[in-house]
Order: sequence, then C-alpha cells, then structure tokens
Amino acid sequence: MTSDRSHGPRLTRRTFLGATLAAGVLAASEFGSAKAHAAVGDVTLTATGISVLASVGGRIAIRDGSGVVRSQGSRFQVKDTVSGIHVSTGGTPTLVTTPEGAPAIRMEYTFAAAAGPTSVVGLITVSANHAHLEWDVQGAPTLLPDGFLFSRAILGATEPDEFVAVTEWVRDDRGGIPYEVTAGIAHVSTWGDLHGMFLLDRSRPAWTNATWIHSPGVPLPTGGHRSEADFFFSSTRPAATATIGLGQELGIELRTDRDFNIWQAGETMSVTALVANGSDQDGAVDVSWWVRDFNGGQLAAQTVTLSIAAASTAEHTFTVPAPGQGIALAEVAATRGGDEAFARTTLAVLPPRSLDPSAESMFGIANYPWLLRPSSTALLDLWQRVGISWVRIAYDGGPGLPPSEYDARGILHNIELQPSLEVTDAVAAQWAATNLGTAVAAGAQYFEVGNELNRPFNTGVAAQAYIDKALRPVVDRAAATGATVKIMNNGLAGMDKPWVENFIAGGGWEMIDAFAYHPGRGNFTPDYVPGGEEWEAGATGKYWNFYGGLKQLKAIMAQHGEKEIWLTEAYACTRPNAWWNDTYRHAAENIFLTLALARAEGIRTVCWYQFHDSVLGNPQVANPENVEYHFGLMNRDLSAKPSLLAFANAAAVLDSSTFLGWLDLGDEHSRGLLFDTPTGHAAVLWNRSDGYLLNADHDPADWHFPAPEVWVDPWPTKTQVSLPATDSTVTQLDSIGQRTEVLASSGYATVTLDGAPRVYYGLDLVGADLGTEVADGMLSVQPRRNGSAAELVVEITNDGSRQVSASLSTPHGSRRIASIPPGSTHTEVFAPESEVLAPGEVTAEVTFHGGGRPAKQEFSVAFGAFSARSWLASGA
Repeated sequence: MTSDRSHGPRLTRRTFLGATLAAGVLAASEFGSAKAHAAVGDVTLTATGISVLASVGGRIAIRDGSGVVRSQGSRFQVKDTVSGIHVSTGGTPTLVTTPEGAPAIRMEYTFAAAAGPTSVVGLITVSANHAHLEWDVQGAPTLLPDGFLFSRAILGATEPDEFVAVTEWVRDDRGGIPYEVTAGIAHVSTWGDLHGMFLLDRSRPAWTNATWIHSPGVPLPTGGHRSEADFFFSSTRPAATATIGLGQELGIELRTDRDFNIWQAGETMSVTALVANGSDQDGAVDVSWWVRDFNGGQLAAQTVTLSIAAASTAEHTFTVPAPGQGIALAEVAATRGGDEAFARTTLAVLPPRSLDPSAESMFGIANYPWLLRPSSTALLDLWQRVGISWVRIAYDGGPGLPPSEYDARGILHNIELQPSLEVTDAVAAQWAATNLGTAVAAGAQYFEVGNELNRPFNTGVAAQAYIDKALRPVVDRAAATGATVKIMNNGLAGMDKPWVENFIAGGGWEMIDAFAYHPGRGNFTPDYVPGGEEWEAGATGKYWNFYGGLKQLKAIMAQHGEKEIWLTEAYACTRPNAWWNDTYRHAAENIFLTLALARAEGIRTVCWYQFHDSVLGNPQVANPENVEYHFGLMNRDLSAKPSLLAFANAAAVLDSSTFLGWLDLGDEHSRGLLFDTPTGHAAVLWNRSDGYLLNADHDPADWHFPAPEVWVDPWPTKTQVSLPATDSTVTQLDSIGQRTEVLASSGYATVTLDGAPRVYYGLDLVGADLGTEVADGMLSVQPRRNGSAAELVVEITNDGSRQVSASLSTPHGSRRIASIPPGSTHTEVFAPESEVLAPGEVTAEVTFHGGGRPAKQEFSVAFGAFSARSWLASGA
C-alpha cells in the first residue's frame, strides 16, 4: 500500500545551480579560459584539463587534458506516444557565443521525416575539467520528456561503469529529523587514476547502457523541453567531484572499511569523512562529529580544523569503540563561515548467529536482492547472519540472483509472477503454461500467482476475475502436467475480507495450498485491532492494520478450513517526518512485535519488504517524498537501520520456538506472549497505557510530523510489574537485542513496561508442580503446587535404630515432632497461602532417644524460589 505526500520540493544547492545554468545567468568568468577553434566541419572548445570536439554528423567527443578521447557520441533519442522512438540521423556543429559571452558549440541535429516536427538543438560549454551539455527539444505535444536519451561510448575504461546516486543531507525546516535528497545521478567511468562522470538531475540505470544515457527533459518556459548533463574529469569520489565541479562551497561524504558498517563487539569502529572545498579559495574548514547510541548516550564528539585548498578535498578519520551490541548514529558536519555540509550514517554491532535456522523458519525477504552491493557474497552473508531463510522471488533470468545461489546457501525460495486479469481465456491459459514452467524450472516451493490484484481494496469486485483469468488456469495447468509446486493466491494488499469472501464463494479456496496477503500498517501499533465491522480502506484508513486483519483471517479459516498463512510482504516504512509512517525507533519496535505476533499465530512465513531503501528502478536514490524509497531494513548508503537489528533479534529469539500462550499480567494495559525456546522460556512483554496510535499528535490535514531522533524514548508511561524469577537475575533484551540484567529479590524481578516490546529470559510464568528437592542427611525439602498455591514439604527420615524427635525451623514457621520411630519418615507441610515461595533455609535439630544418653544432630538445607502460579491467560 502506498500513499502520496503533499510536501513541496526543496531546492538543494545542486538544483539551484542547475536552475542557474538553465536560466543562462552564469557570468563568462565561470567558463575560465575556455577557447574555441573551428576547422573545416569541426568545432573545438578547450579549457584546463578538457576539450570537446564536435563534428559534422553529430559527433561530440570529450577529450582529457592530454587530448585522449574518453567519451564520444553522435545521436539524440526522443520518444513519442504516437509515432514511437526517433533517433537523430546527423548533426551540424557551429561555433557560437552565449549571451554571457562564453564560447559554445551549437549542434543542430537532423531527424528522419517520420519524426515530424521534432527538432533538437544542443549547446556545449566548457570550463576547467568540466563540460556542460544541454539539448533543447521541440516537437509534437505527444513527446515524452522522460524518454530522452543521448548517446555516448566510453573508450579505454579500466573498470566497468558505475551508477552512483549523489545525495545531500538537509535539515527539515518544519522540524524533525534530517534526511537525504538526491543532488544528482552520476554515471562514472574510470581510466586508472582518472575518473570521468556524467552528472544529471535524474537518470534511470535501467534505461542506460554502454551506448545511451537516460537524460529526461524538463519543461521550458517558452515551450518544449530541455535535457541537461554535466561531465567532469577528476581524481576523487563522485560526491566530491560534484561539489568541486559545480562550485559548491562545501560537500561531505562518509565511508567505513566494513561492509554495511557492521562490526563485532570489542572492535574499533572507524569512520572517514571526505570533505570537499568547491570554492575558488583556500581555507580552513571546521569538521565536527558526534556519535550517539540507541539509548541517547554520546559515545564520542570532537571538532577539528582542516586546511583545504580551493577545488580540493581533505579527509578526517575518527574512531569509536564498538559496544557489545546495538547501533549508533554518527553525524559529521563541515562548516566555514555561514555554509554547512553534513552527513549521517549508522554504525552497528551485530553478533554472529549462534544457531542455524530451523526447518520451519518463518523469516524471509519479500523480493529479490536487486542491490548486490558491495557484492552478492557479502549480501548473502548478511542475510544468513540476520536469519533470512526464505526469498519470495527467484528464477533464472529474473532480477537479483539465480536460484542456484540460494540453493548453495540453503536459502529456500519461491516465485511470484504477475498476470493480467483483462485478457482472453486463451491468453490466460498461455500465461499459466509459460509461468508455471518458469516456477517449476526455478525449483520454487510455492508459486504466488500475482501481486495485489484485489483493487479496488475492500470491495471484493476483483475476486472472480482473478479466479477465472489467473488462478484456475495455473491450477488446471499444474494438474495437466503433474507439477507439484504449491499454489498461493496473489498476495492481497491488506486483509481484504470482502475479496476473500467472494474468493471462497467462487471456489478459489479449494484451489490454493496457502493463503498470502500483505498486512499493510499505518500509524498503528502491530497489536492494534480496530473496532467495528467496516474498516475504511483509504490512504489513512483503519483497513491498514496488522493484527486486526490477521484475526479476521483466522476467523474465516475457522469456518472454511485452515490454510498455511504467508505474509508475503510485511513492512515498517520509515519515510522521514511523516505521521502515517514509523519513526526509526518505532520501526524497530514494530518489526519485533510484528514477528512475535506472527510466530504466536502460527504464520508459516513472513517475507519482509524490503531489504534496502530506494527502489529497483533508482537504486540508492534518495527521495524523502515517496514512501516506496523507505521500506528497507538497510539505509540507502548500505548501513543498517535499527530495523535490521530488530529483525535479527526476532529471528534469534523466535526461530525454533514454540508458542505457549498469551500472558495475563493482572493489568488491563499490560500484554505478554510466552515462548519456549532452545535457551529457555522467553516472555515478550509490553504495555499499552499510551494507546495504539503512533505519532498521534499530528495535523490530520498535513503529512508532516516532526519525528524525534532515534534515541528519544516515545513512551511516557512506565508500568512496573513484579514477576517471579527462576534465579537472582533476569535477562532483558530490547527490540534491537541490547541486553540488560534485572536483579531479582526474594524470588521476584520487577520489570518496567511501556509501549516497546522487550524479551525476558529467567521469569517463571508457567508455574510448576514440583520444585527442586534438596537434602542434608535425614532432612529433605521440596516445594510443590497445591491447587493454585505453593507449599513447602519437609521430611525427616529416620533410617537408624533409635527413636528420634525433631525441631523444625522454616521461613514459614517452626514445629516440634515428638516421635519418629526407626525406619519411618515423617512429613510436615508448610502452607504460606501464597502462589510463590521465596528462597530460604530449613533447619532440623534431631534428638536421638534410647540406648543411653540422648544425642543431638543438626541438619540444614537452602531451597530456591518456587512459583505455583501460571501467568498464562485462561484457555491458553
């Protein structure tokens, strides 16, 4: 589920400069010592470190300072919705002067008659190490400005070209957390130590190849569209190249020497800041940095001063000791005068996984790993480290990795392919045959037939068409071919009850092996169950909840038959400063609780959507306005969100677990789930005194919500609950796995609950029939359950030949036993009328009678805490 956001565009330093270039307001001095030369048919522009040669036919060749051609192209491409794609057939260059007095090359392109009124005129200017290219396009109203491309071939590169999103951090002028915006899209080439970079405001890598660069146009005030690109030669990184090349005052970029900025406990975390001085003046730049952990503790802070030459860079590296586990936020700011550039990243500590995934692991990822950075090996290593056992989509020739890569790792995989519901029966049957064949060839365990084909949501109108045009053709084809792949319905957007009811009525329920849906969630906690029968399915409707929809589905299954439940897309979107979406802290809490509830409800698999921020079509591009760019467990820069640690924590705690039941904590707002795990009982506890709505204090007419920093605790109400403990300490894990020890006293530990779920090991919440028996000589002691009460059983065994008497002393009273004959055992029960026995000590003073002077002997044992109370809710 997606929704629009009404924030207006923000003008960054990059877009401001692009606007000034487009408006033609740069002074001639900006072009440095550019020189022009016209030979027969050729025109040349030259500046320090660069020259551009334009030739008849449309050729534009970019040469380095030694005159070596590094890039050349001769064509421009446009797309028309009516007449199709048109590519220029030639071009004529002329030497001109811009209104600012700078020399320039004007390239007038020619097109075939089929292009109709299409005309394209290019203009190229140069300055030091920099060429600016723009194309003014006129034509029919049916031209698609997003379909413009220019040709270029990179000659003699020593490495493959790279697509790089150049971003800039900004502070929200309406309050809230800072965020990234895209300052440009770079297509980077390398020749040893020399780099070349085409920089555009927008450009899709999928529409760019070795021949063409996607270069969309923007409207001109006088009509038509303009497409622009800047080319730079440099020896530094793309972000710094853009800062220097575009003459920005300052720029900054952060990097570490660890994949995903993840370390082990006890290591030293190191961060390097590359600071670029894009001005024409040498100067001192103050570089300030701080690092704060998830709890708000400041791990480090410092300010240093760097001397950076004009149009140059400098680096500063700082280190921080890694904590035992957790995540920290680092910010580095470069300032000079009134100008500031800053950047943020996260530094994480994630322990290695101690157990292999179980055969019934429910932890998956919702789509293929489309961003294989820094490498596919590193990515799959991280997947396994956080407990990912399923990938929703994998097939040969598809995006991401082939199935064999997952098979080699023991990662299970399915397939989802999208049919159309508006085709003939023959086309539907052919689609089923082709795509079922793809699923079988991929070795998919399940075939999810389509994705979110239940529009319009919450109406049910699309169910019959889905059965007729998608599901039944696949089921029939599987029966005819003997395919054994299991069949799922299309993953519904939200738990669409009307659609499911119509699906059942149409016979679809019997056709599927598993039921798939996507529990979309807005600003509600995962355990929220809205009241009422009808849930509004609009952009901010209660239809978009997690647990309420799941309970609806379970009720339907109780009536019509059980199916495996697959949540093939679950999410916690972190679009910045938007009330409908999660803050970074809420996301971590909500991910853990979502997975705990799913485990409690017996969900077969939860596939998280998705692994990285940004989208397949624009990888690592920053877009604060679009929700689709903020669903990842990882940040855009490949560092971890708290979300990743929450997912890993849930997998570590809940995989191989058995759900024992909901807990009744004696408080209407306190909630709890109890699991039996390989490391003991794990209780997941939280409290809803602060309600189920997140970011509740917002203007309903405005998307903006000033989100707090990640370390800010958003839950004002703290509720203390005293619970029986099995030992002197109880281990607490927060949502991201940070460990705290809670001391117990007299068999009880007092835990503090709020809206954030936490895990507790070492609580005794199910009660026991018998405690541990302890003995010393003739004395033995054992706690036991009597109904709902605990009692202490004390025995004296006389295995000698003399009659004895005894005096007993316990925390629950003293007693005198007058006579215990030889060979017999005497039992005393101490009933303190409590569900819990605190640890204590029992002593017995035994007196031996007969056969001479009486003799005495003392025995003593210490017993542990014992609880007869079960905190499980009735019926659990």
